[in-house]
Amino acid sequence: MGKIILVTGGARSGKSTFAEKYVAKYGHKIGYIATAQICDDEMEFRVKLHQGRRPSTWDTFESPFDAHAIIKAQAGTHDMFLFDCMTIYISNILSQIEKIDEFDRIYDLITGKIYKLIDAIKASPATVVIVTNEVGAGIVPESKLARIYRDLSGLANQLLAEASAEVFLVVAGLPVNLRKLRENI
Repeated sequence: MGKIILVTGGARSGKSTFAEKYVAKYGHKIGYIATAQICDDEMEFRVKLHQGRRPSTWDTFESPFDAHAIIKAQAGTHDMFLFDCMTIYISNILSQIEKIDEFDRIYDLITGKIYKLIDAIKASPATVVIVTNEVGAGIVPESKLARIYRDLSGLANQLLAEASAEVFLVVAGLPVNLRKLRENI
């Protein structure tokens, strides 16, 4: 049965670096599920940074929309996957929607994708480390789309955390295991 490790934190908190070290330490045959799409120079720079940190022995799977399909297709071929990142994944899906006024449909679409991912991971023998962002810690966004994105990202994080064996919050490059904190309360 597959296992989920969730790594969350703010922008530039060190989440991806921690997740990369985690899979390198505990994984043997590692797959990297890349969700980013290069749409401008800044995103190209970010992707190159991530690529430069990955060992050449890791297999990369680009999946901006249907990551569950990668997990299913690669079941048994990798013992560890690094999924980077959930909030980009949600952004990709939202960017394909023509009418943002249909919140119920958007909610169903995003939660459906999250449940498919969780189910695919649980059905596989692999551990999947999922990187995500905490986007709701700031002010309430002015635009409707930004509020929808914030809300759905927070919901996705909650669903993933509930299904996770471990949840790490990374702040200033330092990981805190939230499951252990919760057990001590």
